[in-house]
Amino acid sequence: MTDAEKLPYHVPVLLKESVDGLNIHEGGIYVDVTFGGGGHSREILSRLNGTGHLYSFDQDADAAKRVFGGSALGDSNGEPDNFTFVLSNFRYLKNWMRYYGVDHIDGLLADLGVSSHQFDVGGRGFSFRFDDAPLDMRMNSSAGKTAADVLNSYDEERLANVFYLYGELRNSRRLASAIVKARQKKALATSSDLISAVSPLVKREREKKDMARLFQSLRIEVNQEMTALREMLLAATELLAADGRLSVITYHSLEDRIVKNVIRSGNTEGKISQDLYGRVDTPFRAVNNKVITPDADEQERNPRSRSAKLRIAVKI
Repeated sequence: MTDAEKLPYHVPVLLKESVDGLNIHEGGIYVDVTFGGGGHSREILSRLNGTGHLYSFDQDADAAKRVFGGSALGDSNGEPDNFTFVLSNFRYLKNWMRYYGVDHIDGLLADLGVSSHQFDVGGRGFSFRFDDAPLDMRMNSSAGKTAADVLNSYDEERLANVFYLYGELRNSRRLASAIVKARQKKALATSSDLISAVSPLVKREREKKDMARLFQSLRIEVNQEMTALREMLLAATELLAADGRLSVITYHSLEDRIVKNVIRSGNTEGKISQDLYGRVDTPFRAVNNKVITPDADEQERNPRSRSAKLRIAVKI
């Protein structure tokens, strides 16, 4: 057994708070668009009766193996009758709900970002902790371009934009220039190749933070995470029934801004429209005006939770 296999597949963040935020009624229809290790889904299922149903999405085949092997939900017989797993990117939420004949849902939960498992498996390339990890970073390992494809094919300006927009790296242009020069000698294939190319530009006291942002920016670009999030949230806005709940956990400002905009204005850009009486025209009402964050105990138990923010809204 490898060290990665000994670790928990995924530790759910803000488990009670996020599921409580759905205000579940036991016969309702709910969606967990980020199944991961199944922690949030298990908790939702525990609050449903035989007439309720949960649809859970994940595009990672590793998550699917745990579902169909029974380990994710603790049921050796596979999927419970009131549970459906969808192996797909959550951006296709509306299409899949139509496929299953679902017109409205009573709540949707999203725990965004990367699962613990994806970070801990060196072969996936999500973390700079593994020296010779392939520069992959695809959440769906069978589709799309890899981080290596991005690094070796994007021109300097496009690379700089990725690093600035998705990593908020102020030296994005210098980083892009260093990568273009390095790949002229040899294509970048591993995390070590990337780190070697940019390390002269990274100050030692900021090394971990800046490397994390660099890898984050590549991961977001590879998986088109911001586009997928926008599409999912707009689909959720259409699908949620009156009094339905949206419960979303974010981990960086880019995600959080989009979620906040949708709750505040009903659109991902945050464009405010008002009715004749000057009231903001939005399909949502924020349940928690101040974001919910993990307490000190959870942050100590689960370092991944330290940047987490939970926003909950009700469809009006």
